Amino acid sequence: MLYQKIIDQIEGLNIASISRERKTILQPLVDYIQAKRNKNEIINLNFICTHNSRRSHLSQVWAQTMASYFNIKNVFCYSGGTEATALFPVAVKTLENTGFEIEKFSTETNSIYAIKYAENAYPIIGFSKTYDAKFNPVSKFAAILTCSSADKGCPFITGAEKRIPITFEDPKVFDNTPQQAEKYLERSLQIATELKYVFSKTKTL
Repeated sequence: MLYQKIIDQIEGLNIASISRERKTILQPLVDYIQAKRNKNEIINLNFICTHNSRRSHLSQVWAQTMASYFNIKNVFCYSGGTEATALFPVAVKTLENTGFEIEKFSTETNSIYAIKYAENAYPIIGFSKTYDAKFNPVSKFAAILTCSSADKGCPFITGAEKRIPITFEDPKVFDNTPQQAEKYLERSLQIATELKYVFSKTKTL
């Protein structure tokens, strides 16, 4: 059972607000998940951005949460970058304010977080890593490119069954401004809304 605050947040997301253009962009991910479900196969999703610090983590966390919300089994979500930096603290705080229970396990530059969306669910382990790090799958996964620079910089991703660009504007441009918290929340909820749409469109045979 998801935390009630997260359920309330998900139920308040309006998938009807998604444009036709964005739905077209999201369709390959819908198709990939559906094809895996049709074959009763494990669904590995690796969300990739340049620094694995903001959008890729938000996408990973929301995708895993939506899979649970829609009771879609065998979904395992990962994230990575073309380089490793750190999970940005404002992204962590944004998720925490949305209802996720988050515990920080290290005080290193690249800190490690346990991110829980439900009391009895295994936590999502959040830290910055490259997309091909040993923590991530090496084959039979979809590579979802969440930023344009990673999309352009990774024309081929070893081991990926499918390469799916679904890019989002970077909230980093609002760092250290009065709009920072608002813009991070806005991007997080956009990602959540679009992933709600994706998982809501997959059917059980």
